[in-house]
Amino acid sequence: MEKRHEIKLENGLKLNFLSMPGTNTITLLVIFKTGSKYEDRQNSGISHFLEHMFFKGTAKRPNTLNISSELDAVGGEYNAFTGKESTGYWVKVNRNKLEVALDVLSDMLLNSKFDAEEIKREKGVIIEELNMYEDNPMLHIEDVFEHCLYGDTPAGWDVIGRKETINSFTREDFIKYFSSQYGVDSAVVVVAGNLEEKDEALCSTYLSTFKKSSFVDKVKVDDRQTEPKLVLEYKKTDQYHLALGVRAYAAGHKDEIILKILGLILGGGMSSRLFTTLREREGLTYYVRTQIENYTDCGYLSTQAGLRLEEIEKAIKIILHEYARLRNELVQENELRKAKDMIAGRLAISLESSDNMANWYAKQFLTRAEALDSEEFLAQVNQVTALDIQRVAQDIFINEKLNLAIIGPSQDTEKFKALLSF
Repeated sequence: MEKRHEIKLENGLKLNFLSMPGTNTITLLVIFKTGSKYEDRQNSGISHFLEHMFFKGTAKRPNTLNISSELDAVGGEYNAFTGKESTGYWVKVNRNKLEVALDVLSDMLLNSKFDAEEIKREKGVIIEELNMYEDNPMLHIEDVFEHCLYGDTPAGWDVIGRKETINSFTREDFIKYFSSQYGVDSAVVVVAGNLEEKDEALCSTYLSTFKKSSFVDKVKVDDRQTEPKLVLEYKKTDQYHLALGVRAYAAGHKDEIILKILGLILGGGMSSRLFTTLREREGLTYYVRTQIENYTDCGYLSTQAGLRLEEIEKAIKIILHEYARLRNELVQENELRKAKDMIAGRLAISLESSDNMANWYAKQFLTRAEALDSEEFLAQVNQVTALDIQRVAQDIFINEKLNLAIIGPSQDTEKFKALLSF
């Protein structure tokens, strides 16, 4: 089992150390409790844009090449990500190169220039990124589904923002948002890997100059729903792409792990119910997957698939039928055991690497009062019964919680709305 401990620096920053003696790497992950749900209509997309700007140069390393060359020179892997509730920056290096990772990443986060010319140039890059997602329905359908759930609110907006806001951002906007959202009060630092005693002092030295911010919290999601909802996004395509799902649970909910197992049974692998039915038996789709999203104040389950134009109604009926089966019939013990073993196996494979270990804990530190280690998590998984699965299915699979998002060549809302009932 992984060993972990936490220290708190004088500036208030918490450092979480995860010891993994069996690996030759160390991952440094700095993650901030901010993202697109912390934005408003005028600065929608700024969290993601700001993530890009941290790679554009500091006083010590004036441009992107200076930053990337230094990390490339030690064989490091590095990147960043922006979501609706968090923005993270990570570097993974050989165990004896932690100081390089600390030096470069702390410099980026503390001393970035946010150069006006770089901002102007990067606007084109981000708009092309936005175009890429909108041109790929398989990627974009999740955004459309969340818009169906949460509407015209920060929770329902795309993380990347809109073209008009992306083009409007100035250097002052970035400095204002950085000062507000990036500080010790919103940061979580995780260092995972083959750690030595000296590494703790090294991290403390490089990260002790982080300061407090004037943090602005997000507006809580209104997760109420009284009738099925539908969003159609017209696009001339040879397939329909759909996401059909229900409102469910926030991170830390008592039934979160039960929901995870339920999702695996539905569409968590090539032997899952929906993959077997929609692809193998009916030949309706190339891809089908069921995913669970647990935010801090809301959550959902959705099944996504790409379908021949003439088969979408049949597919919707099959997905709803499988949802209803879980509500009406107990899962067989062998199927439940398979789902539990799948979780255990995937977790074991994932946590062999320091970057996945860092992410596993960082997400928990951001969303829960107490983080579970892998043994505690698996113990809870193994306690789940078939009756638990049925109870949760009966709670979430009801008409008024249904949501359907579709990308494809149709504007016939009435036809699809008529399908949204069990």
